Amino acid sequence: QVQLVESGGGLVQAGGSLRLSCAASGRSFSIYQMAWFRQAPGKEREFVARITSTGSGTYYTDSVKGRFTISRDNAKNTMYLQMNSLKPDDTAVYFCAARRVNLLAYEYWGQGTQVTVSS
Repeated sequence: QVQLVESGGGLVQAGGSLRLSCAASGRSFSIYQMAWFRQAPGKEREFVARITSTGSGTYYTDSVKGRFTISRDNAKNTMYLQMNSLKPDDTAVYFCAARRVNLLAYEYWGQGTQVTVSS
């Protein structure tokens, strides 16, 4: 069992930056592939970025490439999302998720943190 808690959201002007954190409880954080998703009002939840269990591999959706960076610190049981050059379209609730590497679906989800980007 893994519990995930996001933090770091807030209100920022377009062009600004935020860093989200996802703190995981429980053991064996390092065996989980982690990801960030987001859901804007009236829209479906969408994938943002993922990172392998060791942190050696990352993947991003096209709309955030070059602006967002996903990382993790397995010693601290924490994953991060550095968001730069934020746009109003990035406004959403951001969720972190975890899954074991042999599974396709994400098993554990956080409660979400709100990111609002003003124009």
